[in-house]
Amino acid sequence: MTSGAAGAARRAPAVHRRAERRERHERTERRERRERREGGVATVLAAVLTLGLVAIAGFGLVLGSAMLARHRAEGAADLAALGAAARAPRGSEHACAAAGAVADAMRVRLLDCALDGPDARIVVATRAGLGAELLSTQVTARSRAGPVRR
Repeated sequence: MTSGAAGAARRAPAVHRRAERRERHERTERRERRERREGGVATVLAAVLTLGLVAIAGFGLVLGSAMLARHRAEGAADLAALGAAARAPRGSEHACAAAGAVADAMRVRLLDCALDGPDARIVVATRAGLGAELLSTQVTARSRAGPVRR
C-alpha cells in the first residue's frame, strides 16, 4: 500500500478519467436530445419546398396557356379581318361570312364583325386554360384591315 503524496498522484488520473467520461457521456446525451428534437424538420421543409415548386410550375403553365391563347386569338382576328376586307366590296354579309369561316377554321368564335366603308373591324374570342372549364378564361382580340389611306 502506498500512502501520502505518491498515492494521491495515482488516484488523481482516475478521478480525471471518470470526469472526462462523464463529460463525454453528457455531450453525447445533449447531442442525441438535439437530434431527436430536430427529427422531421427536413421532411417538413422538403414538403414545403416541393409544394412551392409545384405552385410555381402550375402558375407557369397557366400563364403559358393564356399567352398561347392570346397569340392564337390575335392571329385569327388578323386573318379574319383580312378575309372580311377582301370581301368588303361585295357587302357586309359576304365580308362577315368570310370572317366567320376563317374564325371557325382557326377554332375561335367570331364575336363582332363590322364594315366601316372598306375597313373591316373584327372581334374574336377563345378560351385559355388547361382543359378544365373551371381553370379557363375567355381571351378576346380585335383587328382592323382595309386599304391603305394615302
